[in-house]
Amino acid sequence: MTRTVYVNGEYLPEAEAKVSIFDRGFLMADAVYEVTSVLDGKLIDFEGHAVRLKRSLDELQMAEPCTKDELLEIHRKLVEVNEIDEGLVYLQVSRGSDGDRDFVFPSAETKPTLVLFTQNKPGLADSPAAQKGAKIISIEDIRWGRRDIKTTQLLYPSMGKMMAKAAGCDDAWMIEDGHVTEGTSNNAYFVKNGKIVTRPLSNEILHGITRKAVLRMAAEAQMEVEERLFTIDEAKEADEAFTTSASAFVMPVVEIDGVALGDGTPGPIAKRLREIYLDESRKAAI
Repeated sequence: MTRTVYVNGEYLPEAEAKVSIFDRGFLMADAVYEVTSVLDGKLIDFEGHAVRLKRSLDELQMAEPCTKDELLEIHRKLVEVNEIDEGLVYLQVSRGSDGDRDFVFPSAETKPTLVLFTQNKPGLADSPAAQKGAKIISIEDIRWGRRDIKTTQLLYPSMGKMMAKAAGCDDAWMIEDGHVTEGTSNNAYFVKNGKIVTRPLSNEILHGITRKAVLRMAAEAQMEVEERLFTIDEAKEADEAFTTSASAFVMPVVEIDGVALGDGTPGPIAKRLREIYLDESRKAAI
């Protein structure tokens, strides 16, 4: 079945969807995005993604393309027409195009470009990868300094995933000034003696929507959480580790730079947090 996508007010077959070659998202990665998971045909934490989208737009002085209610309606329609039971809705807003290439921002009258599409992912919640656990490598973090803004500047994270693939692993954690920042597309955590450790929020990492939910659920489950800087060597000595993201939820990590964590299988805290997150998120989905 051909996907129906959304481009600037129109629902179109994907083969007919077009944006200008002068769009600043294409030319300069002058764009932000969000990915919302779908379980049982419903949106997971839409409100959190909508709030973060507005923050990203505000930080870049970019106009909102529509209201939050309109965004919700678009998401729901795409899920319906594309018959998504488990999957993702990708949303991207660029600064648009005023008909040519220029480093200077276009005039305020230039309308932003709004694009959304779905990805069908059967078995998203019961991922075999989560049952097996991820193997990661560490790499240098050489991204720009405003990682708290969810921009489409994803070349280095993509290269990081390819470095991991070349090493026979699943993903990479990035290191800056001796400390782990985050994964290529997720927030990073380790567990030692029952305590969950993760880097605090700042401009250096993405303010993950799933991160926020998981830390709240961990606190409600009486789990101890410490937000602080940590090194990759600390993580290698952990009892277990995991990542969080909108598309993978809570993903156990079983190996870091060739060092197995615990007995080399997903740890109990990561598995429990994944269960809690999926259960609570399904209840709150819209």
